[in-house]
Amino acid sequence: MSFTLATWNINSIRLREGLVTRLLGDEAPDVLCLQECKSPVDKIPLEQFQALGYHHMVARGQKGYNGVAILSKLPLMDVGDRDFANLGHARHVAARLENGVTIHNCYVPAGGDIPDRAVNEKFGQKLDYLTEMRDWFRWEKPASAILVGDLNIAPREDDVWSHKALLKIVSHTPIEVEHFNQVMAEGDWHDVTRADIPEGLLYSWWSYRAKDWDAADKGRRLDHIWATGDIKASAHSSRILRDVRGWEQPSDHAPVFATFDL
Repeated sequence: MSFTLATWNINSIRLREGLVTRLLGDEAPDVLCLQECKSPVDKIPLEQFQALGYHHMVARGQKGYNGVAILSKLPLMDVGDRDFANLGHARHVAARLENGVTIHNCYVPAGGDIPDRAVNEKFGQKLDYLTEMRDWFRWEKPASAILVGDLNIAPREDDVWSHKALLKIVSHTPIEVEHFNQVMAEGDWHDVTRADIPEGLLYSWWSYRAKDWDAADKGRRLDHIWATGDIKASAHSSRILRDVRGWEQPSDHAPVFATFDL
């Protein structure tokens, strides 16, 4: 079985329903994982997605904030969610394909603007969220699993436009990268995107604040696709659809793709 999976922070699925439909029509991934849906599950607009063959959805939502959804052409079984750090947020959901592969869709907290938990509660919540992810995967020992999402951390020096300039900026600080790497290690997770594209600057997010995001190109790779060690060799054809960031009324994130032969 071969399937293509994509992950995308959509920044409101109802506001950008047309962009999701366009992506599904143009690229036709078998599975699309969305973050920051900003919608209760029963308000997610499904009619256009179903018309394109996406008859299966597993999701968690809340009004106006957060929210994660897995849209699929392939049958899915809902296998639950975790409220890491007890924030009461819809930030994780898991589903299992018929071939036994479990997909975790995650939206890690952004962490606010100041990388100091003593003065910024949101940064502390982010670190706590990652710590509980680490501990859960240490206990769960995932296998035949894929983890995707907006993890809100750009871990490598070439995952940001300037390593030096961003060392004290939330999303690229050493303590965040350390927590990120601990989650990976405890779950035996492997970075599918960088396995396919090992060298060079690579981004999936560009701020709305830039007058010309494309020309400035001050991006960060915040969106990730991981696979457990037992299936990492099955992944290939990774890509980031940079052009989607330039669509009308876009999300500030671009979709990330990978294909798995399982």
